[in-house]
Amino acid sequence: MGEELTERQRRSWWATLLDLVLPAECAGCGHTGTGDVIEGLCSTCALTLSGPPVLVRHARRPSGLPPVHALAPYREPVADIIVAQKEHNRLDLARPLGRRLARAVLAASPGAAAVWLIPAPSARSSTRRRGQDPVRRMACAAAGEMRVLGHTANVLPALRHQRRVADQVGLTHQERAQNLRGALAVRPAAVWRLTQRPAVLVDDVTTSGATLAEAARAIRADGGRPIGAAVIAATRFSGR
Repeated sequence: MGEELTERQRRSWWATLLDLVLPAECAGCGHTGTGDVIEGLCSTCALTLSGPPVLVRHARRPSGLPPVHALAPYREPVADIIVAQKEHNRLDLARPLGRRLARAVLAASPGAAAVWLIPAPSARSSTRRRGQDPVRRMACAAAGEMRVLGHTANVLPALRHQRRVADQVGLTHQERAQNLRGALAVRPAAVWRLTQRPAVLVDDVTTSGATLAEAARAIRADGGRPIGAAVIAATRFSGR
């Protein structure tokens, strides 16, 4: 307990120092003000991500999709927060989002003594354009939070694209599944590790579930065991 408190105090002091040095703007609503915005979020927007994880019920559940837990519906301000991290270079959001995502990971892996967190891979072109991999950064923060809480968790970037895929925006559920079918593969260096502990897939948003289903298929094909998935938000959300 003492170590956990010390770690949380350290984070709070660091966030406060940054807030004093840099102008803080909430990624969700744009509110500014020293002391009002902590780690990129005002208290109101942070509250939208504070509830318990909810099991997502996809409209047409793709074959092989493991249970998916989400923290919030994909609507404002959560949608703006996710876009800010992914497209607007808000690197300060990876840590607070990842710490919250850890709750969804724990819900997706009940009773597991140790897990791999496997981020959904970004296309190379997207990573180059953004200058970062937001999902992987968020997964690292989630794993760190889980270790603070006494769990064994590490990030394993096991997946890669083995062919080009079209932009998913505007595609139907069936078209998304077809677009992604066979698109992912496990990196050879990760195959042995996958067999050592179960895996929880991590992404920022789930819409049709096609990306997570394809990730799970690729992991199973090389002997891995995807027991669940965790996301920040879902377009189909039946929680509070």
